[in-house]
Amino acid sequence: MVLSISSHAIAPAAVLRGEGAWQGALSNISALCFRPLLLGRSRATFSLRDALASDLVGAGLAPQRAELQFDCCEDDLQRLMHEASDCDAVVAAGGGKVLDAGKLLAHRLGLPCITVPLSAATCAGWTALSNVYSTQGAFQGDVALERCPELLVFDHSLVRQAPTRTLASGIADALAKWYEASVSSSDSSDGLVQQAVQMARVLRDQLLIDGPLALQDPNSAAWARTAEACALTAGVMGGLGGARCRTVAAHAVHNGLTQLQACHHVLHGEKVGFGILVQLRLEERLGGNRLAGQAHRQLLPLMRQLQLPVSLDDLGLSAASLSDLREVCAFACREGSDLHHLPFAVTPGALLEALVGAAEPIPAVP
Repeated sequence: MVLSISSHAIAPAAVLRGEGAWQGALSNISALCFRPLLLGRSRATFSLRDALASDLVGAGLAPQRAELQFDCCEDDLQRLMHEASDCDAVVAAGGGKVLDAGKLLAHRLGLPCITVPLSAATCAGWTALSNVYSTQGAFQGDVALERCPELLVFDHSLVRQAPTRTLASGIADALAKWYEASVSSSDSSDGLVQQAVQMARVLRDQLLIDGPLALQDPNSAAWARTAEACALTAGVMGGLGGARCRTVAAHAVHNGLTQLQACHHVLHGEKVGFGILVQLRLEERLGGNRLAGQAHRQLLPLMRQLQLPVSLDDLGLSAASLSDLREVCAFACREGSDLHHLPFAVTPGALLEALVGAAEPIPAVP
């Protein structure tokens, strides 16, 4: 009998969540390090990071400040490795790109990593994975890490200060867990994969109910459930079920769209949400899946309600040339792309048709 052994990095070693979680985490951080590198990027969160740095000093630590100049890219990482040479941990505070860079930096330096999401736009604070981009913001590939962060601090009072748009983007990114995992892994005989797929289904159902309510009232229980679902729970599926439960066509479309400068202002989850609509069209047209048409009809009005992009025009690509769109499709369909986790072949031409028609209603079949 041949034993099949698999390795899983499922969750951070510790997670502190709720109102005031950051203050509660200071003793945990002090137990992990003395001179952490406090990594950030956005001007919008500069004052928040100032406060975090002051709190670290007040806790008896000697933080060193550093900032990304680009997305999570090699140029920044090489520079930061020198800047962090005398640090004993990385505290990454910000959005997904900052969290990814902090995790990868800590991985390369062999240091503890503490993630402090300042929005609920992605589950990057949870996962053992980092996406790497060019200095122009074009997706290049992902890097699997040995472990999830040592500590994740999800302070509701910090996250609540993020623009509402970031939570809507997080909802789209988290919804993709079901639409991607269900098509790529639902027939797996692996018990953990099956359980990850069913968790993604429950996550989708919760977001369909709570998502609109969360955006209406950031002080509601629905907001807390939704924010934690996007930033925390969504990270579990990939760790439990593996790469096939993480990304399929929706994320492949995102990766292709990042190759165009014209839509770099669009958030990660917004591109992924658009990619879900594209994937459902591919499933319905190429895979003959009638349920995909039903899912498209259910999802399209929700995305419009959440003010998420559902068309190329919404993405800022109304003036994109056919050559630009073909570049997107060629990248999304390249060898090794997550798009090929679909149970049928997709050509760049078929993908282009689905991109253009993403927002077109799929008629119900009697």
